[in-house]
Amino acid sequence: MTATQVRAACPHDCPDTCAILVTVENGVATEIKGDPDHPTTAGVLCTKVSRYAERTYSPDRLLYPMRRVGRKGEGKFERISWDEALDEIAARLKPLAETAPEAILPYSYCGTMGLLQGESMSSRFFNQLGASLLDRTICAMAGATGYKYTVGGSIGTDLEEFQNAKLILIWGGNPIASNLHFWMRAQEAKRRGATLVAIDPYRSLTAEKCHLHIAPMPGTDAALALGMMHVLIAENLVDADYIAQYTRGYEQLKERVAEWTPARTAATCGIPEEQVLELARLYGKTARDGEPVAIRVNYGVQRVRGGGMAVRNIACLPALVGAWRHAAGGIQLSTSGSFPTNKPALQRPDLLKKLPRTINMTTIGDDLLRPASPSFGPRIDAVVVYNSNPLAVAPDSSRVQAGFAREDLFTVVLEHFQTDTVDYADIVLPATTQLEHTDAHLAYGHLYMMANNPAIAPLGEAKPNTEIFRLLAERMGFTDPCFAETDDELAAQAFRKDDARSIHFDWDSLKKKGWEKLNMPAAPFAYGKFPTPSGKCEFFSEAMQADGLDPLPAYIENYESVASTPDLAAKYPLAMISPPARNFLNSTFVNVQSLRATEGEPHLDMHPDDATTRGINHGDMVRIFNDRGSFVCKARVTEKARKGLVVGLSIWWKKLARDGKNANEVTSQRLTDMGRAPTFYDTLVQVERVS
Repeated sequence: MTATQVRAACPHDCPDTCAILVTVENGVATEIKGDPDHPTTAGVLCTKVSRYAERTYSPDRLLYPMRRVGRKGEGKFERISWDEALDEIAARLKPLAETAPEAILPYSYCGTMGLLQGESMSSRFFNQLGASLLDRTICAMAGATGYKYTVGGSIGTDLEEFQNAKLILIWGGNPIASNLHFWMRAQEAKRRGATLVAIDPYRSLTAEKCHLHIAPMPGTDAALALGMMHVLIAENLVDADYIAQYTRGYEQLKERVAEWTPARTAATCGIPEEQVLELARLYGKTARDGEPVAIRVNYGVQRVRGGGMAVRNIACLPALVGAWRHAAGGIQLSTSGSFPTNKPALQRPDLLKKLPRTINMTTIGDDLLRPASPSFGPRIDAVVVYNSNPLAVAPDSSRVQAGFAREDLFTVVLEHFQTDTVDYADIVLPATTQLEHTDAHLAYGHLYMMANNPAIAPLGEAKPNTEIFRLLAERMGFTDPCFAETDDELAAQAFRKDDARSIHFDWDSLKKKGWEKLNMPAAPFAYGKFPTPSGKCEFFSEAMQADGLDPLPAYIENYESVASTPDLAAKYPLAMISPPARNFLNSTFVNVQSLRATEGEPHLDMHPDDATTRGINHGDMVRIFNDRGSFVCKARVTEKARKGLVVGLSIWWKKLARDGKNANEVTSQRLTDMGRAPTFYDTLVQVERVS
């Protein structure tokens, strides 16, 4: 028996983008492990991806094309051939393409982060078609926009430097569950004497292992950052030289944050005043002593009305204390802007004959139910879903379900498993997993270009997304040569070869090695050179002013809170957040039996005081509800949830919950202050015990 080892990369929506070694014996993947030579993976995979073979070989895999035979939502299908499936899709799409192509909508996100199986051939197909564009904002766009206004792009501290920091603020994330390889670096920093601080409304697994946990109410992180800036400036804990050389708008910032006293900050955030002072002084004094101070800010911060501004405010802090001088200082939200990705070559926007309308993926529930109008355009009559599960992940779930339940909506879904969304499909197409196709990857938590080689042949009749859209293009009569390009030809265009950052990029050599580090400076902004209009860190942003936003750091109250909506809060007095469960990744892996068994069942964490006033005991079934909807799960009475907050770790497939619902029954379709992103954590609810 001959075993071979294949170099691969994790495709999932996680900053770690691990390098993987797949052992194959007689065409079967027998072992999946982290590459010990890859500096960030270091031979370690998370619990989820270590079960990837179990997921790939699951008896529940979709292996053949299928056609719906029951009512939408019933999940009843019959097997058909690929020719039948492609012919039916083309027959339904061609009349729309000829009369109202914008009535066709692609719906996708990061079910794979691959540059090929994500948005390459699929984008070419929809651009040639003239379909509506999709505003893919559901995860990161608010924070990315606020960060870009301030720093200039998604560039930040190198993951490999964090272990050298003396202080690390882990702000709005739970890296033990969702950023394991950063956590490994943070633990090493801790062993070397660093102080770790968690800023999170919930006492997560990560917060429990930090020296200090600060638990502001959801949506108040912007205020906490303003209060920190107040203390730093008032107590002269700033780096005046760095500010003078490499920032813009300090005097205006100084005037703005003068209003944010520790007392006001504490009252807004719902935390003790002493914590505001302790945090600011710890950050400022450590930096003043010449030690590296680093912030790992995550996307939990930005899932509220003022989420973009919150990330902007936090991104001002490193420049204020000169933290960027150190390779191990600064801040990381995402490193994706470091990569010279060649998206125009992959996606071919030049195929568009005119610019179509854009539909926001967050508002899909409302938009599927909109009639045609001069302002909206044609009704959405066809949706092609790939790399996403909107019935589980999109907010205001009852509206999403009503939209997909339309009998006159033609829905095609490319998938691995029969998800909640597949149950509403007219045609289902079986897609390959990461072990079965080629892909190229960037990362948003480290600085390595990655290659994924197929380890095994596709199971059943599954096909890569790229091949499915090639076949659809052929059926639609598209003749542009770009639709004949192979996956290797696509991958060779993934990164710009003439960019100094990827000077070594060559697809053939990347496939052999598996990964290659970008050519980036160790401390990217030690001497300024921010990719902003001024070349400086912009405390005052003319770009924001031009876009109708406050050009200075500010605080924007939640849509739903005691302060902003007291009448609503009287009915629904509890804030709710729904961060990722440790054993799931968005809605991926929920159907992997071993992982779901570990996670148990959907539950809601609530503070003992909040439980007592409602007559709720640990283990009781409870109903969580507001005007948008409700869902039922088991209560866990715990001080991990601060008073006034309930936490529903997510995202469960609805069909696997007791009542066929999940946390998105109560979330809204409202958008953030910038970036047109969702406000999942800007939600008020009430909780009651049920039989």
